[in-house]
Amino acid sequence: MNEMNGLPSIARMDLNLFRVFEVVFRERNLTRSAAILHVSQSAVSHSLARLREQFADPLFVREGRGVTPTALAQRLAPVISDSLARLHRTLEGLQDFDPSADERTFTISLPEQLELVLLPPLLVHLRHCAPGCRVRTAGVRWSELKLEMAAGRIDLAVQIARPVEASLRQTQLLTEPLCVVAGPCFSGVLSTERYLESEHIAVASWRRGLSYEDLALGHMGLMRRVVQQCQNYQAASLVVAQSDLLLTMSRRHAELVNAVLDNQLLEMPLPLPAIGLNLYWHETSEHDSANRWLREQVCALAQNNSSGVTAPSLE
Repeated sequence: MNEMNGLPSIARMDLNLFRVFEVVFRERNLTRSAAILHVSQSAVSHSLARLREQFADPLFVREGRGVTPTALAQRLAPVISDSLARLHRTLEGLQDFDPSADERTFTISLPEQLELVLLPPLLVHLRHCAPGCRVRTAGVRWSELKLEMAAGRIDLAVQIARPVEASLRQTQLLTEPLCVVAGPCFSGVLSTERYLESEHIAVASWRRGLSYEDLALGHMGLMRRVVQQCQNYQAASLVVAQSDLLLTMSRRHAELVNAVLDNQLLEMPLPLPAIGLNLYWHETSEHDSANRWLREQVCALAQNNSSGVTAPSLE
C-alpha cells in the first residue's frame, strides 16, 4: 500500500486488523464476528474504527441487524483473504502432526444416537495409533455448526447429507437402507397400507425435529401415524418390544440395538431413499495436518463399519 495514493503504509498497519476485516466481511455481522474471533463486540468495533481511520473509508456501514461493505472494502476483501490463506497454509506446512506423540483433544459434533455406532470403534482405533489424543463429542444444531467450526470449537461433524455454504467442506461417510422394527407379537405381511395405517414411535433429537423417514414420506405426499416420540433408538426399541408400535431406522443400527431383544426386523415396504451421512469440516481446517489425519481415520472406519447408523432428525 502506498500513502501517496491515500492508503496506509503496510509498515504502519497492525496485521491483526486484517483478520478482523476478513471475518466481518464474511459474516456481515459484528456479534458473530466477535464470537469467531473470541473477542468482545466492542473489541471488533474498536478494530474497525482503526481500520476506518487508516483507510479513510467507512469500510462497513450498518444495514438492518448487520453491516454491508463499501466499494473499497469490496476491493480489499479478495486481496486480504488470499494473503491470509497463503500465510495460514505456509504455517500449517511447518507443523506436521505425529499421531503417536501428539496429545491434543479433538471435538466431533454428532447427534446422541450416532455415538453408539461411531464412537466405540473410533476410540479403540485411537488407543492404538494415537494413544495421547482424546476425543470429545458434542451435539450442535446445524444452524450453529458453521459458527462453531469457524471458531475452532468443533473439528469435525457427522450429519445428514445436505447442501452446505462455501466455508464448509464435506465428503460422503456412508449410506444405510431403512428397515422397520416390530415387536415379537407382530404377524403377517407389512404392506405399504399397513405401514401407513399403523401407529409409530419416532426418534428426534430436537423438540421440533423432523425424522428422516417423515421428511422422505412427505416428499412422496404420504404421512404416517406417529403417536410417540423419544430421543434414543434404544429406548424406542424397548417400547416397540412391549407394544404394537413400529419403529423405522437403519438396518445395521437396528441389528445392533435389537440384538438382545425379541423384536423383528422387517423390510421397508416403501421405496424410501437410503440414509446418507456426510463428514463436515471448516475451510480453515482443509490443510491442517491433524484435522486431515482425523478425517482419514473416520472415513476409513466408516467404510469398514459393520454396525450401521441411523440419521439424526432434521431441524
